[in-house]
Amino acid sequence: MVNYRRARIPGATYFFTVTLNDRKSDLLAKHISLLRSSFRIVKHERPFRMDAVVVLPEHLLAIWTLPENDDDYPSRWRAIKANFTRSIKNRGAVPKRNARGEYDIWQRRYWEHLIRDDADFERHVNYIHYNPVKHALVKRPTDWRWSSIHRFVRLGLVPPTWAVDTGDGSYGE
Repeated sequence: MVNYRRARIPGATYFFTVTLNDRKSDLLAKHISLLRSSFRIVKHERPFRMDAVVVLPEHLLAIWTLPENDDDYPSRWRAIKANFTRSIKNRGAVPKRNARGEYDIWQRRYWEHLIRDDADFERHVNYIHYNPVKHALVKRPTDWRWSSIHRFVRLGLVPPTWAVDTGDGSYGE
């Protein structure tokens, strides 16, 4: 079996893509309150800063910054996934099990990328916020409910028209 090596640097900032096994599922959007609760519980137990996030029906993208002397994002993701799965099960939606006997909601692995600098951070934030448009779920990033774009607009970091097709080929730049 391939032994994946993950970059683990205390206090670093990371970009993640975390995906459900069933790419046609709408479980994350359908049970957004359970997912939010899972994040809240884990953030309370193991703090981290959520710099940007978008939750789509079957995957989510996030940028986290870990505390100064902490590099343990894998245990946080494991806890978030486990808590969400348990919550779904407790709601009566019994997920199927895989060959290992595990509940088969999440893909076992996830994508992580160590953010290198401010430009890399900005590119990944933009990617996160534009993702619902990329997947043809909405026409404008601000039309998607489950995105940190709304916080960015409220804080004046981006205009409400960011990445909106103006018809002339410019996208709010």
